[in-house]
Amino acid sequence: MLSDILLITEKHRKAAELIAERVVLQRALKEMEVPGYRFIVAISGESGAGKSELSHSLALVLKRQGVHVKVLHTDNYYQVAPLKRRQFRESHNFEHIGPEEYDRDLLQRNIADFRRGRISLMPCIDILTEEVDQLITDFSRIELLIIDGLYAIATEGIDLGVFIDLTYEETKGAQVSRSKEPSDEYRWKVLEKEHESAQKLRQLADTFVDREYNVLF
Repeated sequence: MLSDILLITEKHRKAAELIAERVVLQRALKEMEVPGYRFIVAISGESGAGKSELSHSLALVLKRQGVHVKVLHTDNYYQVAPLKRRQFRESHNFEHIGPEEYDRDLLQRNIADFRRGRISLMPCIDILTEEVDQLITDFSRIELLIIDGLYAIATEGIDLGVFIDLTYEETKGAQVSRSKEPSDEYRWKVLEKEHESAQKLRQLADTFVDREYNVLF
């Protein structure tokens, strides 16, 4: 996402170091089976939990180790554009909030482009304009993809799923600091619905980050 604000702290860096160790090990095992295998990590958690910060920190750790990494933000894949999303959700009584909001077909096409090392046309939301831009990415040199987002671990074909165990009620400070969306009654209704959906997906993860940002395998 363009114009996003990341609040990276030492806890994100330390957690990323530990997760990177597991990524390197599991990736090596995959490459023994399939030489040149392109590994995918998914990081999920509720709003303000630090998904983007952890994803960026993990990417930097892996980059220092010589791995060519790209972060893919699933916030870019909502089927309803940002400027129309509030009206859509309110008109449907907040009933369609969940993984089904993503354009799964487009997401899977972009992931397939990564797997095959192709050039890909990807959506990219500009937070300032709330418009959906188009990003051209050449995946030919990218060896590892980090998928970051509320429902990222529900993505088909991931190799390692990380879930951050923080609820939206515990992360209000981070949400206000990033100012991605206004904090009003509508926003809190959305967060509650997202909370319900995210908790159902928690079981899909095999790595967890707790409230103190300890990494649990």
